[in-house]
Amino acid sequence: MPNAKLKHYLQLHLLVFIAGFTAILGELITIGSLELVWYRMAIAGVLMFIYIKIIKLNIKITTKAFLQFSAAGIIIALHWITFFEAINQANISIALAMFSSGAFFASFIEPIFFKRRLLAYEIMFGLIVILGVFLITSSEMGYINGIILGLSSALFSTLFAVINGRFIERYSATVISFYEFISGVVFLTIFILATEKKFNAEFFTMSNSDWVYIFVLASVCTAYAFIVAVKVMRYISPFTVILSYNLEPIYGIALALVLFPETEKMSSQFYIGAILILLTVLFDAIFKNYKRRKTKQSA
Repeated sequence: MPNAKLKHYLQLHLLVFIAGFTAILGELITIGSLELVWYRMAIAGVLMFIYIKIIKLNIKITTKAFLQFSAAGIIIALHWITFFEAINQANISIALAMFSSGAFFASFIEPIFFKRRLLAYEIMFGLIVILGVFLITSSEMGYINGIILGLSSALFSTLFAVINGRFIERYSATVISFYEFISGVVFLTIFILATEKKFNAEFFTMSNSDWVYIFVLASVCTAYAFIVAVKVMRYISPFTVILSYNLEPIYGIALALVLFPETEKMSSQFYIGAILILLTVLFDAIFKNYKRRKTKQSA
C-alpha cells in the first residue's frame, strides 16, 4: 500500500514537471502562438478520441452541456495563446511568474461562480500578489507586453479551472477535455479563416524539430497529462494536488535558467516579486485547507 501511494505521488510530481516543461516547449517551437495552439488542440483532440474509442467511453451529452464545454474550450484556447505569446514577447520566467498570479484572480472569481462572500484573507493575499506583480513590472518594464499577456493568461486559466470545477461534478474529465479541445480547434479555425492568416502550404510547413516538439506538447503535456491527472486525483487529496501544481512555475523557471541562461537571467527584484507571489499562493492553499478541515470538524 505505501508503495502504491508513493507511485501516485511520483506521478503527481511528474505531471507538475510536465506542466513546467510546457513553457520550455513554447520557447523551442518557432511557429506563432495561434498556430501552435491550433496544432496542440487538434492533435490532443485526435489522441483523446482514440483513447475514448479504446476504453469504449460513452461521449453522448446534451446540447446545453456541449455549448458549455464549447465556451470552456474557447477560454482554454485563449489561455494557451496568451501564455505562449507572453513567452514570445518576454520570456519563460515572466510568463510563469505572471501565470502564478492565478490565485489572485480565483479569490474574486470563485465568490461570483459559487455565490459566496469575499473573504478578508483572500483580499489580503490578493494585495500581496499585486505587490509581487508590481515589483516584477517595475524592474522589467522592457517586458511589459509579456507581463500583460501573462496576467491575461492567468485570468483565462482561472476562469477555465472554476468552470471545469462545476463540470467535473457531472461529467467524465475525459469527455469534458475531448469536447473542449475540439471546440477550441473549431474556434481557432474560424478565427484564422476570418483574418489574414490562411490554411495554406506555409501553415502546414514546419521544421522537423517543430513537428516533434508540437507532438510532445499535444500528446505528453496535454492528452496524457489530462488523463493521468484525473486518475491521480482519485488517490491523492485535491489539496495536495493543488499545492503540488503551484510548484509548476518553480520547475519551469529552474529549467529555463538551465536551458536558456542568456535570456532567462532576471534582476534580483524580479525574483523577490516571483517568490512573493509563489509563497502567497502556497500559503493561500494551506490556509484554505486548514479552514476546510476546521469546518468539517466543527460540523
